[in-house]
Amino acid sequence: MGYWTVYDGDVDVFVLAALSVFRQWDLLVEHIDATLLEKLARLAGSGSLALVLAIMIVQRVAMAREKRWDGPGKILLFPSRTTHSRIFPKKHSFSYSYLVVGVPVNWEGTAGGIVSVGTNNGGLFSWLSKGWYTIDPGDYLDRGRAELGLRGKLDAYLQDQGADPASYPHAYLVTAARFLGYHFNPVSFWYLYDADKALAAMVLEVNNTFGERRMYFLTPDDDPSKQITSDGLSAKERQTPPRTTMKQSWPKDFHVSPFNSRKGGYSLVASDPLSPGMQGRGPVVNTINLVSSKGHGKLVARLVPEGSAIDPDAMSLFDKLKFLASWWWVGFLTFPRIVKEAGVLFFRRKLHVWFRPEPLKQSIGRQADSTERRLEPLFRKYLQHLVVQSTTPLAVKYIPSGVPDGTSELMLSSAAKDGAPAEEVEFKVLTPVFYSRFVHYAHDLEAFSCELQENCTIWVSRPDLLPKFALRKPLPVLATSSYVDFAYFKLIQKLRTRPERIERPLTSSASLAGKPVPADDIRGFRISPMDGYVLAHETGPAKAVYRSSVLKLFLADKIALGLIPLLDTQRLILQTWFAWHLSTALGRVLAALTLALRKQVVG
Repeated sequence: MGYWTVYDGDVDVFVLAALSVFRQWDLLVEHIDATLLEKLARLAGSGSLALVLAIMIVQRVAMAREKRWDGPGKILLFPSRTTHSRIFPKKHSFSYSYLVVGVPVNWEGTAGGIVSVGTNNGGLFSWLSKGWYTIDPGDYLDRGRAELGLRGKLDAYLQDQGADPASYPHAYLVTAARFLGYHFNPVSFWYLYDADKALAAMVLEVNNTFGERRMYFLTPDDDPSKQITSDGLSAKERQTPPRTTMKQSWPKDFHVSPFNSRKGGYSLVASDPLSPGMQGRGPVVNTINLVSSKGHGKLVARLVPEGSAIDPDAMSLFDKLKFLASWWWVGFLTFPRIVKEAGVLFFRRKLHVWFRPEPLKQSIGRQADSTERRLEPLFRKYLQHLVVQSTTPLAVKYIPSGVPDGTSELMLSSAAKDGAPAEEVEFKVLTPVFYSRFVHYAHDLEAFSCELQENCTIWVSRPDLLPKFALRKPLPVLATSSYVDFAYFKLIQKLRTRPERIERPLTSSASLAGKPVPADDIRGFRISPMDGYVLAHETGPAKAVYRSSVLKLFLADKIALGLIPLLDTQRLILQTWFAWHLSTALGRVLAALTLALRKQVVG
């Protein structure tokens, strides 16, 4: 019964049908017109498919909908090369071709059928309105909320940083765009310009290979508006030439490479690709230096031009086809190249690996997996339930992690709703693994305390207020009128154990001090408060989602090393074995029926 609540029957039906066709292929062929099979084979081998594909390419390149941009900054393709030179503790260098796209942040549309931003009419052939290289606003800054556009998302981010978006009316994004829906984007550069179209600030959006993200808002130390000369005038008032280079340093607080710790600092030297006056056409020349916490230079990463910038609106059809043939593969190889160089550093250079720590408050966690996405809405409702029940005036701002379009929510206790002055708490989930870990605990306060202090999967601005809405209470009794719910939640209760502490050695050369502490056995406890909430307050479909997700997690802990993909693989093997034997039985029945029909026709 546990199997059927964790998995639906769609996969079973597909596997059974596929194996049945495979096992009885000879029988099926007997009833298919041989001439039809011959025609299909000739069509597949005649090259017609290649011709159709070529027509689609020409149609997409030549007929994509155009939307001209006449504001500051141009839509440009920047053929580039990225170089990495590691100088400490061991030397290692590499370089490879890299393509970035530059777009004005206020623009949406398609340029030359090659580059597009935010074009999606939702129609059956909406892809025809997009360029080959697409920029989806939902991919940038805080994930989701694509409807805001690049400008709206940038303004929201600047406000979060305490900056006035009106100070930067113009902005230009240089990024690795999606090609055919795929991209791997280690860093994007946002160039922010003032009303005089002079470079005034930058935003670096850094992504690691784990799907986590950190944005750095950089303003120059040599701001002309703040420099006063001997005659009492600011440098800006004296008409100092506009800045063409951004230079800034900042501390490192984000895990990017497994061969570097989270300590140290960065420095950036970036040229203005649109100088002068946002009328330029590149080049993009950026240099990032990494130094250790002891001041040793460790790494120099550069993005340099490899040819002139290209205006997609000025490209002929031949130019477009030639460009696509030359650069289509670059984005697909970015991640494999990183893996290859990592292998060289680990196996040949013998560098130690720094295991990934959980992200800090300033960072954005990875994308949630399917189980975490199903649990997040239920945890959100449960947290609101706890806050509302509190007798203390509280205003809890909940910030989710890793869920699509996950917006923050302000939750008020009943006392706060009555008008009493409320104490404010910010509850931020740093990584979506919190959702799958929380359901393992038998007590809420224990869960919040351990995940905050030991495992660092959440951040709470006022930890002293946690007992006000998550006080350790007697566990609820399993009570339900549904025999199905009773059976499943009883099984969840029996399988529940306290999750292991997230504790890793700092590097591959280190080891944990002492033996790991085993997880507490809490199978003798009653159901958890969240179990009780779901049983008492949620609808039937929500209960089914919760019990399926939690049971799947607990089964993975017991028989699949805690890995749900491994559990799914075990499930698929079991399904295939079952479907193979069932298809054999069905084949025998079908063969007997066919034989009986033939005898009847002959007789």
